[in-house]
Amino acid sequence: MTKARAVPMPSNSVLAPLYAGADLLDAFAIQLPAGASDDVEVLARAALERQAWWIRALTRVRDVVMAAVAVKSSRAVGLAAAARGPVIGFFPVLSKSATELVVGADDRHLDFRVTIQLRADAANGRELVAGTVVHCHN
Repeated sequence: MTKARAVPMPSNSVLAPLYAGADLLDAFAIQLPAGASDDVEVLARAALERQAWWIRALTRVRDVVMAAVAVKSSRAVGLAAAARGPVIGFFPVLSKSATELVVGADDRHLDFRVTIQLRADAANGRELVAGTVVHCHN
């Protein structure tokens, strides 16, 4: 199993202007095996659509708890987003380039963005970096 490691937020991300004033910023990277795809969307789909059982369970718990305070469920977010354009998992795709894909959504309680970047590093080879930016409204 590939172990994720904390890394600095990618300075070259299209999300960099959102870093200032963020309530949450974090980024993690994994080393990609030699045969892994070079397509950032394929890699993002593998990360976000084939989640571990415990992540799926936590998402279900989140949906049940948040329903009590009228926050959209992950399913509702995904269905609304799919009506407007492409989604990965239940996340609306906001932008895509050869090396970066951004998903995210805005809601009454927070705005969040996730960047998925494919990077080549002379010391580490290829790696996949996921960074999260959250701005809370309460």
